[in-house]
Amino acid sequence: MFVVHLVASFFSKLQEDPTKKVDRFLYAMHLHDDQLSDIAARFQAELKKGLSVESNAAAAVKMLPTHVRSTPDGSENGQFLALDLGGSRFKVLQVKVREGMGIRRGGVELVEKTYPIPKELHIGRGTELFDHVSESLKDFMHEKNISLEKKHPLAFTFSFPCEQATLNQGLLLNWSKNFRARGLQGKDVVQALRGAINKTGGMDVEVLAMVNDTVATMMTCGFDDQYCEVGLIIGTGTNACYMEELRNVDLVEGDEGRMCVNTEWGAFGDDGALKDYITEFDRDVDAASNNPGKQILEKMVSGMYLGELVRLVVLKMAKLGLLFEGHVSDALRTKGTITTEHVAAMEEYKNGLNNTRNLLVDLDLSPTSDDCVAVQHVSTIVSFRSSNLVAAGLAAILTRIKQNRNLRTLRISVGVDGTVYKMHPQYPKRLQKVVRRLLPECHVRFVLSDSGSSKGAALVSAVAQRLALQRRQVDETLSSFRLSQQQLQVVKTRMRAGLEAGLKSKGPSAIKMLPSFVYRTPDGTEYGQYLALDLGGTNFRVLLVNFKQGLQQNPRLYHKIYTIPLETMQGSGEELFDHIAECVSDFLDYMGMKNARLPAGFTFSFPCEQTSIDTGTLVSWTKCFKATDCEGHDVVSMLREAIKRRNGFDLDIAAVVNDTVATMMSCAYEDPQCEIGLIAGTGTNVCYMEELKNIEKIEQKTGNKEGAEGTAEGEEDEQDDGRERERKEGHAEIPKMCINTEWGGLGDDGSLDDIITPYDTEVDQNSLNPGKQRFEKLTSGMYLGEVVRQVLLDLTRGSLLFRGHVTEALKTPGIFQTKYLSHIESDRLALLQVRSILQQLGLNSTCDDSIIVKEVCGAVSRRAAQLCGAGMAAVVDKIRENRGLDHLNVTVGVDGTLYRLHPHFSSILQETARTLAPQCNVTFRPSGEGGGGKGAALITAVARQKLEM
Repeated sequence: MFVVHLVASFFSKLQEDPTKKVDRFLYAMHLHDDQLSDIAARFQAELKKGLSVESNAAAAVKMLPTHVRSTPDGSENGQFLALDLGGSRFKVLQVKVREGMGIRRGGVELVEKTYPIPKELHIGRGTELFDHVSESLKDFMHEKNISLEKKHPLAFTFSFPCEQATLNQGLLLNWSKNFRARGLQGKDVVQALRGAINKTGGMDVEVLAMVNDTVATMMTCGFDDQYCEVGLIIGTGTNACYMEELRNVDLVEGDEGRMCVNTEWGAFGDDGALKDYITEFDRDVDAASNNPGKQILEKMVSGMYLGELVRLVVLKMAKLGLLFEGHVSDALRTKGTITTEHVAAMEEYKNGLNNTRNLLVDLDLSPTSDDCVAVQHVSTIVSFRSSNLVAAGLAAILTRIKQNRNLRTLRISVGVDGTVYKMHPQYPKRLQKVVRRLLPECHVRFVLSDSGSSKGAALVSAVAQRLALQRRQVDETLSSFRLSQQQLQVVKTRMRAGLEAGLKSKGPSAIKMLPSFVYRTPDGTEYGQYLALDLGGTNFRVLLVNFKQGLQQNPRLYHKIYTIPLETMQGSGEELFDHIAECVSDFLDYMGMKNARLPAGFTFSFPCEQTSIDTGTLVSWTKCFKATDCEGHDVVSMLREAIKRRNGFDLDIAAVVNDTVATMMSCAYEDPQCEIGLIAGTGTNVCYMEELKNIEKIEQKTGNKEGAEGTAEGEEDEQDDGRERERKEGHAEIPKMCINTEWGGLGDDGSLDDIITPYDTEVDQNSLNPGKQRFEKLTSGMYLGEVVRQVLLDLTRGSLLFRGHVTEALKTPGIFQTKYLSHIESDRLALLQVRSILQQLGLNSTCDDSIIVKEVCGAVSRRAAQLCGAGMAAVVDKIRENRGLDHLNVTVGVDGTLYRLHPHFSSILQETARTLAPQCNVTFRPSGEGGGGKGAALITAVARQKLEM
């Protein structure tokens, strides 16, 4: 009694203000923003702990993967049955999902019936519970005249913590709320439902998806709001889910895309993380619950416990003489006499005080006006703390999403359901205000679920059906790019046949097999200063190369790059070569060497027929070049004439080679085993050292056999220059010549028609040279991006991408450059960055769109690398068989942006070559700085050595 008087005396000064009396008494329930930020930070740490495979077992917040990988996009359709089990009653529904047309999103029609669950089933055997559910389902189908013969997809909302390995399977971790049905914990509840349906009989039902109410709420709201990626329940229980980056979900394989994670945040605090914020009333509620020590946050937040918290506070204050003059009724002492519905009624704007008085009178109390104000304020503080704690949890989730996506601001919607949020008059406004205060940089919209979790479960099934259909259609589209080992072996065989045919003097050949008149690779005796000119793409390079004697000596390089305008590439030949001469003149001025007559090598990366090392007749332009009056003319003569017209300097053009030969020579300078050159960039080509006796067309060009022999003898010194090295390599005195294969022409005769897709045909027909360079159009950087664009366009027209919206950007040829393939396929690139790249191209994508775009890029680039690998296997096997070897060791010098910059191209090419040519040990050596130019200078040096001998 003394204590009662002491406390009453302590608060005597505050009797005129009952709210202050309550504030003082419940000071621990007042949470300020710094405390809420602290709670949010603790919860963020729990999110990480639950996502990690190492710490998940010990985590209080389980972060359960749901296997829901996408929110609705409005294109879903179908008819579903749905079961919703999560409280004292459950619902059976028929849900019809209608696809949206045009910009209108789809609609959902619901027919439903609610069935009671007898209390004895809450705590009885699990099989009896599911028998009741199954019998109710059959009753519903009878009542609504739903065919029992036809197969029906079913969606199952099960609002209890489950661990899911797939979308249609879930092991019950533990019951919550008032459920304690025996024999189901640790068991698959979907399997239990199937068993009950089979036992009931007379129904053909396929359970497509099992979700909890939180996920279903997110999906329901997501059907009408594309920004909805968070689900929140504040009702009898509480929970939240959100779309997490799959790469962070350790419990599920894969790292592409997103997956909805069911946080089960009601367990936050079970490990003591909230001990600083738990009051004596929270401890009393927990001790009297069915699951002491569990679901700590839920007991501070949810509707099942808010009324009881208010009752315990009011009881304690009454016992201390702070209310009702110390009078305590039996009703007030009875658990459950104040409910969350009472809490909501007490906080109504106009009738709140009157509702409070009526409640207290019903509890056999005689409240004064101050008592009513005080009890109403107790209710306000308890419910306000609930909304504050929920706001802190949401702040943690939204902050994580923002950080995952590396955004400064975040626009997102939160789908909400639950009786507390719906029925409490102040709760939504308080929650939203605090969230926005904690996260001012986020634009958060709260969307109230209109049809509850049943509709959401059906939408999960509809989305799953849509994704499965989409997956099949995308796989079918991309299957034509996936080449089997047998197909690659056929490509190798056809490439080999093309190489052989091109070497012959008679008969057509798509592969030109052009002699380069380069008879040997460097041997280390090359020295001196040489000029190198390199033309092969949109840029023209001029280099000064200074060689020191000895292999693997690093030559000194000076170079300058000049742009060639498109109008010059496609103007007249005279304009093109005048521009080249002007660039050379500028470089010589820059180097102060205008008066020096240097020997020069000309790297000219287009198909040329050569009759000597310093002549080259252009066969045809490739890439973007279309300059007139060049095809059929000697490009060296055209360059000499342009220099003469300029009359400002003179050059000794000693050699003309293409970039492939130059790359081989450049790498051979550092590796004597290098006898093959490969370009995999804007275009593609291969050269290799062929035995002179196999090159029949050399005879044709010189008029007769004797002429061919004369040519061989005339080049005898050059061949001798390499004999010592040949002797060391075991194939002495075998005269060779580098052959520029121009393998990009494979397929021009129709030999690749069985692997060419309609997308390749479209790219070919819209190119500058339809029907030509078919292999190049399947494998080179100039075309791969355009092949991808054609595939994306087709998928979009089929409503498999970008919601079926074909933008002007997507219809623009050339907009999807091959460099984007390299960026998009990077292992380090998150899908958010893929979306950013697509956005730059005017393509607004979802996460699912980004995954498909990445798959398309991967399929196109993988095929390109495999085809190059199959071609390389044909080349190395030919060299091995030429030399009668069981095993060949050889190095390939490689250059080109596709090989250098694409994250997977080189490894796929190499693996394919190894698989298809198992008797060859092939080393791929990337060309160093100035590869093509350095190679041209080396060929010039080799040619000059011959003249000096």
